[in-house]
Amino acid sequence: MMYWEQLLSLKRQGDTSKRLRREQDPTRLGFEVDYDRIIFSPYFRSLQDKTQVIPLSKTDFVHTRLTHSLEVSVVGRSLGRLAGTRVLERHPHLAEVHGYGFNDFGAIVAAAALAHDIGNPPFGHSGEQAIGTFFSHGPGLKFRESLTDKQAEDLVRFEGNAHGFHLLTASREGVPGGLRLSYATLGAFMKYPKESLPYRPTRHIADKKYGFFQADVAGFGEVAAELGLLETGSKGALGFCRHPLTYLVEAADDICYTIIDFEDGINLGLLPEDYALEFLIKLVQDGISAEKYRAIPNMRDRLGYLRAIAINTLVQDAVRVFMEEEEAILKGEFPSALLDKSRYKAQIADIIKVSVERIYRSPEVVEKEVAGYKILSDILEVTTDALVNRLGGRASAYDELVLRMLPADATAAGSGTVYSLLMQACSFVASLSDSAAVHMHNKITGKQL
Repeated sequence: MMYWEQLLSLKRQGDTSKRLRREQDPTRLGFEVDYDRIIFSPYFRSLQDKTQVIPLSKTDFVHTRLTHSLEVSVVGRSLGRLAGTRVLERHPHLAEVHGYGFNDFGAIVAAAALAHDIGNPPFGHSGEQAIGTFFSHGPGLKFRESLTDKQAEDLVRFEGNAHGFHLLTASREGVPGGLRLSYATLGAFMKYPKESLPYRPTRHIADKKYGFFQADVAGFGEVAAELGLLETGSKGALGFCRHPLTYLVEAADDICYTIIDFEDGINLGLLPEDYALEFLIKLVQDGISAEKYRAIPNMRDRLGYLRAIAINTLVQDAVRVFMEEEEAILKGEFPSALLDKSRYKAQIADIIKVSVERIYRSPEVVEKEVAGYKILSDILEVTTDALVNRLGGRASAYDELVLRMLPADATAAGSGTVYSLLMQACSFVASLSDSAAVHMHNKITGKQL
């Protein structure tokens, strides 16, 4: 069993004493500080030029990773506050003895949701696949003999969630502990609290992917111990149950991409308006005012009206599922996403099916993802070769020139292993914005002087 008193820990990396909620400054709570640190970080700012659905789109109403993350954070805050209110009613000692309020739950979920895409590479989900393919079927295969099985799995199944945890927590020279977020926020951020192997040991949602690299095993182990996350790994594997608030972070993301990616498709003309609106109306039919809807003459305003009702409908239903399943969640026995138990599951599935067929596989998306594969592979090839060649004392003049192009944290000697250098290269590439990746690719291929 997990306990809210531990799960709401305000501890930060490097703390030597307890941080108690009842001693917090009410004008600037620790969980709110987490939000501020994320939003002012360079990793978050780079999301303004990273693909959400339509790569490198020049239209002003299509979402980037940054606008998506802000919207997920807003929805997450609502989910956290609503669920927090209910949790405090069920566990009054959290407020009476420890001083927690419903805003604490909202602030934790909002901060974790704000950061949920912070580790994702450029060019959308194909960016992760491009990095993995470089090591599984591309030039990166030559490094396999220098890696353990788990280290190799970190690379061939490169995971944006794990990279996000690394960015948020990794120490740099003069900056111990990275952003030094509270362990409650880090726990809520961690959708897949396990290492890369074994791959999908169960059908539990927490085992769908992995959440931390081998380089960060000790760091996440400390977070898990402080929060009291239950261990789930077997036969030497490291894995834990999810932090309960992770389910709300995931629900916020699921709600936003289901509804708002669909909205982008309509705005781009990838989905006919009348055809698409039927799907949304089926979802919101219990909350829609037909008279008000018919009185809205503008398509984008009609769409906005339906979007607002749809998001509210799914938020309320997600909180219902969360509270009904709270005991199972605290025991680590709830195996699915909240929306998988939604009473609107069928309507959500219909919307996602159409989005996959008409938006995610549209020619514009596919063409840009193909370009992304080539761009990221070429950058990885020159950076990994330069770093590993220098480690072996065989760096060429070209390798040295490449290294001068990279930031200091990408060329640091680190632990002096092939794995650490490959991870530095991957982190550098994954942290690039779409435009920065194109710009660097133009340089290394001689297209831009």
